[in-house]
Amino acid sequence: MTSLDRISPLLDRFRVRTHLFHTGPLCGVTTFDARAGRGFLHVLRRGEMEMEHPRVGGRVEKRRIDRPSLLFYPRPLDHAFHNAPDDDSDFACATLDFDGGPAHPLVRTLPPVIVLPLDAVGTLAPALELLFAEIDNVRCGHRVLADRLFEVVLIQLFRWMLDHPDEVGLPTGLLAGLTDERLARTLVALHESPGQPWTLATMAREARMSRSAFAARFKALVGQSPAEYLTDWRVTVAQSRLRAGDSVARTAAALGYSNPPAFTRAFTQRVGCSPRAWLATGSGEGGSHAGGGRMTDGRASAIR
Repeated sequence: MTSLDRISPLLDRFRVRTHLFHTGPLCGVTTFDARAGRGFLHVLRRGEMEMEHPRVGGRVEKRRIDRPSLLFYPRPLDHAFHNAPDDDSDFACATLDFDGGPAHPLVRTLPPVIVLPLDAVGTLAPALELLFAEIDNVRCGHRVLADRLFEVVLIQLFRWMLDHPDEVGLPTGLLAGLTDERLARTLVALHESPGQPWTLATMAREARMSRSAFAARFKALVGQSPAEYLTDWRVTVAQSRLRAGDSVARTAAALGYSNPPAFTRAFTQRVGCSPRAWLATGSGEGGSHAGGGRMTDGRASAIR
């Protein structure tokens, strides 16, 4: 599957913007507040710590990190790091702002947190080396370049997860489907050309499978029928186009609907309201956007 680019069609339509907001030690208890549409990517370069965050049901999950690691929070989730009150820790921390907020197709399919020792992800080494060089040597444009390099680290991480799904424990969803060589061909085609007149037969043909085998495997790995996934993808793309100012009529035509009412019915069934009502509620304003990041701006607060 080396010739199939499984990530670019997603990130071309739905950008992820990374923003470096802290480098250096963290002492005591540092909390990171959840914000809609925002995730976090932390790199523990040196030291040890205990991390904690709430789980479903109100319980708190705690985990000891005793070696350099990458900690990825793809969705808004309050979390805290506990470090000894000394300088024996070194972090690089970035916020992640996802186009579309929680509707971002990759955000929806990831676990709430991923922790990976740096030495277990060899492909990250070159990007991290460049990132650390920019962090350690303050030169003109270093913060802008560090932001871009964090984005490179994130894309490298997505690549690694697709190649090592069992080590990440990917849940049923889009990324799990993209790890399957045959399903990935269909998913990439849907992502690149959502307005094509797709049917179960044409989707199965793309995967080079029979219709029954394709439908069963798609449901098992992605968690939806092919038709349901296609409709959800079209609605997700439609939301992005509407946010950008496209009309309902142009959006409907671009996504393969015979007329605006047909598109409106599909949108309403998935979202719960019409495209115009959705825009009127302010949902069309999109997710958060990257901004200035300081330890005192509410994204993270240190308790000594």
